[in-house]
Amino acid sequence: MEEPRWTLDELTERVGAALAVDYPGQPSGRVRDLPDRRAIRWYTTIGLVDRPVAHRGRTALYGPRHLLQLAAVKRLQARGLPLVAIQQELAGATDAQLARVARLPAATPGPSAATAAAADDGTPSSLVPARPAAPVAARRAAAGPARRAAFWREPPAAGSVAPAGPGAAGAIADPAGPAGPAAGAVTSLRGVRLGGGATLLLEPGRELDAADVQAILDAAGPLVATLRARGLDGAGARREHP
Repeated sequence: MEEPRWTLDELTERVGAALAVDYPGQPSGRVRDLPDRRAIRWYTTIGLVDRPVAHRGRTALYGPRHLLQLAAVKRLQARGLPLVAIQQELAGATDAQLARVARLPAATPGPSAATAAAADDGTPSSLVPARPAAPVAARRAAAGPARRAAFWREPPAAGSVAPAGPGAAGAIADPAGPAGPAAGAVTSLRGVRLGGGATLLLEPGRELDAADVQAILDAAGPLVATLRARGLDGAGARREHP
C-alpha cells in the first residue's frame, strides 16, 4: 500500500495529534511545544528532518518518516536536549528507532512504538523514551508559579560574550553546564557573530580556525538575509534608540 503524502500544513496537524498523548511540552518558554511551518523548514535546512519526498506542482509533500522525525525531535527537546545533541542522537536513525522515541498513538500513520520497542535494533539508550509525564496544561499550571519565583530569586549568571563584529568568535558561559546549576558547573560555549543581530552558539569542542569561521559565515548567509528582510536584525531598535 502506498504511503500517505501530506502538505506542510497537514503534516503540522498530524504532529500535533501525535504529541497529544504523554507529551509534557517544552520546559523552556523559548521553545515551541509544537513545530510550525517555519520550524519544519528550518529543521529540513539543517538536516534534522528529511527533505520532502515529492512535490505536487510547487507544493512539497511529506510522509510518515517526517512525522516520526518531528515527533522524536519534540520529545527529546522536552527532555532538555538541545538541537545539536538531537542531531547527533537521530543521525542515521531507522524508522523503528525513530518510532521508539516518537511514541505515535496507535492510529497515527507510521511504525508504532510498541512494534519498534519489540525489535532488537540497537537503539542507543539515550533514545529510549522517558516515563510518561503529566499533560502539558496540568504540568505547567503546577510548575509555572514556582519556576517564576525561582527565576527572580536566583542571581544572574556571570559570563563573557562573544566579541563584536561578524565572524568574531568567543566564549559564552552556560550557567547550567553538564552538571546543572545546583552543582555550580559552568560550560564555556563558543559563539560566532553571524551579523544581522545573530550569534551562533557551539558546544565545547576544538578551537575554531579561520577556515571554520568562514565556512560558518558562508552557510549562514541566507539566515542573516532573512533576519534583515523581516526586520529581526535589531537595526530598527538601534535607529530608534541610538
